[in-house]
Amino acid sequence: MNTKEYISSGIIESYILGHASPEEAGILECVMKNNTEVKEAVEEAQKTLENLATAQAVTPPDDLRSKIWNTIQEQQVEEEVQPVIALDIPSNKAQEETKIEGKGNIWKNLAIAASVILILSIAGNMFWMREEAERKIEIAEMNTEKQLQDTEMQKMNQKIGMFSNPDMQMVMLKGVEKHTDSKAMVFWDKKTKEVYLNAESLPKAPTGMQYQLWAITDGKPVNAGLYSDNKDSLIALAQIPNAQAFAITLEKEGGSKEPTMENMYVMGGV
Repeated sequence: MNTKEYISSGIIESYILGHASPEEAGILECVMKNNTEVKEAVEEAQKTLENLATAQAVTPPDDLRSKIWNTIQEQQVEEEVQPVIALDIPSNKAQEETKIEGKGNIWKNLAIAASVILILSIAGNMFWMREEAERKIEIAEMNTEKQLQDTEMQKMNQKIGMFSNPDMQMVMLKGVEKHTDSKAMVFWDKKTKEVYLNAESLPKAPTGMQYQLWAITDGKPVNAGLYSDNKDSLIALAQIPNAQAFAITLEKEGGSKEPTMENMYVMGGV
């Protein structure tokens, strides 16, 4: 499922309304950490829902609640205290009509009060939902920052371990004539024969292109692995039992069987 399909799946709306399961919410929060488009879609959905509630809401006067309850109390008092008029006693039918009218007013006032309470409740829920969503985003951002720090620490420890490994040979690859500012570092474990590449200083590869590492063995280039920008800079690319030099060329995505010499960026002897 790509980003657009995920956004249109309805998970964002369920998340904002609090209907998403803990697993769905956790997955969405994880996606928001690494996908700006999904994060923006969540924020936009929150704003849309809030604007909808605001547009449909009617803000009551500040003194409306007290007026409503005072009216209800007055109606109750009038119903309980029946005035006695000696010369004009209403018939039973008139009394019944008066009671019905009084009860109707009470129910009308109660309905108004319920409407006001409902509006206040909706506004409160919208505020709480927004606060809760913002809190989740803040927690997700904090977790992302911590993960990045942990990742950087792991990379640093890995580099320190390689520098201190007596079997590890470091080969500096310097930029060739057309790319004098480029450089890279090959870590070659002479015991396990594994080759690691640190190519963070190379320019970003153009779309549809990819860097390829070559080991020069007995004067012939041997494929030592492909480097991707999103890969860990010290991932093992290949096992090379013997080499006199290493070089990196820019090839079409997926690599090449033979190096494109005019696209060579860096090279270094062992």
